[in-house]
Amino acid sequence: MKLSIIIPVFNEKNTILEIIKQVESVDLPVVKEMVIVDDCSTDGTADILKGLDVNKYRIIFKTKNEGKGAALKDGFLRATGDIFIIQDADLEYNPQEYKKLLQPILNGRADVVYGSRLLSGEAKRVLFFWHYLGNIFLTLLSNLLTGLTLTDMETCYKAFRKEVVDSFKDKLKSKRFGIEPELTARMARGHWRVYEVGISYYGRDYREGKKINWRDGLAAIWHIIKFNLFDR
Repeated sequence: MKLSIIIPVFNEKNTILEIIKQVESVDLPVVKEMVIVDDCSTDGTADILKGLDVNKYRIIFKTKNEGKGAALKDGFLRATGDIFIIQDADLEYNPQEYKKLLQPILNGRADVVYGSRLLSGEAKRVLFFWHYLGNIFLTLLSNLLTGLTLTDMETCYKAFRKEVVDSFKDKLKSKRFGIEPELTARMARGHWRVYEVGISYYGRDYREGKKINWRDGLAAIWHIIKFNLFDR
């Protein structure tokens, strides 16, 4: 059994080696494959990645910056695992919680597992009220159209069985952060068995490099409507 960890990266020179170290340190009952997709970084991240062992990591260097969604699609297409997990490179999510995400899949109960920042009693950094409110609204709108009862649609931590990824990886269209509602819409249409588990969250503020903004929130509304009602 192999776990593919898809890591989209853009301008994360200060955290990329630490997140790789954290992923490597996780003790799991599966083989780990790291698929790192550099989205044409300009801050020296690519130079750091070029110094890594190519036999140890599967690294993709994009020649044009397209966004998280496009990077994830490239990663999905190149990965070879039986299970897939999405991992941001910014240290907001703790790889030690992979075990929580994997358990329902390894037990044969789930095809998809979301790591919810709102369902958990774990540690969470207190940050932006409007981001919190926006996340709740986007999740509710997504649930209204998918029929699911997720508490955190926008979470980074999503785990999928290979069969689920194979059902949508060639169809993905979102370039930026619209990938979250698109993945959720496509997963819901497949009638897969979906679970949620609570996770911790160590969020960043904009001074620390957070990239998502209010424009992405507005775009997410359109992506939810688009991929649930029109682009099927």
